[in-house]
Amino acid sequence: MKHANKRRPNRRRSWRRRQSRCPPLRLTAYAWAKLLYLRDLGETEVGGFGVSNEHDLLLVEDVHLVRQQCTSVTVKFDDESVANYYDAQVDLGHRPEQFGRIWIHTHPGDSPHPSCTDEETFERCFGTPDWAVMFIVARGGQAYARLRLNAGPGGELVLPVEIDFQVPFGASEPAAWEDEYRQMVAVEPEQPRTQPITRSFDQMRGSPDDHSLGFGDVWPGSFSTDVPVEVINAPF
Repeated sequence: MKHANKRRPNRRRSWRRRQSRCPPLRLTAYAWAKLLYLRDLGETEVGGFGVSNEHDLLLVEDVHLVRQQCTSVTVKFDDESVANYYDAQVDLGHRPEQFGRIWIHTHPGDSPHPSCTDEETFERCFGTPDWAVMFIVARGGQAYARLRLNAGPGGELVLPVEIDFQVPFGASEPAAWEDEYRQMVAVEPEQPRTQPITRSFDQMRGSPDDHSLGFGDVWPGSFSTDVPVEVINAPF
């Protein structure tokens, strides 16, 4: 009796098939060129919204900034400016899903992966619409995109990023892009670091006979009063 030669399913091939079905986030050459130009104009993060094609919402045709306060690790959008941006897009005949679902920002470092602040912002500001995308481009050119589905059972999916050169696109406009950047982006001054405070043991103890500094039995009472103690006044 001959045994049938059964082939085991190729899990790697099956995974590749599933992976290939994942829709990419695509940018036109114009949108990509503008985003990189805005990224490289300063040393901070910069953020905005992607404007999608009306027939293909995962095809970004333009990038728009709103007024914002930026540091090397944060972007804070001005609420009034966001509202004005929405009104202007509606006046152009665009639907909210075309201009308000793809949140774009840059990282001045080499990593495009979202920070804890990015995750909190994505949850707080984009947790209500049916879907939203967080798209990050790092200084070195690496990109990260994640689709979040809030309707139904929900879920999240990391998307590949592609530049679509087959879609017609306009010429680059560096002068207009820089003007938009200067109008919308304000660099928030870095907070000064707290200086360490150095005191001697004698200056810090509560009374001449108190060598515990208020820690009770935890603090050894056998230290000499000649030993300096340095306290760094910084949050942990």
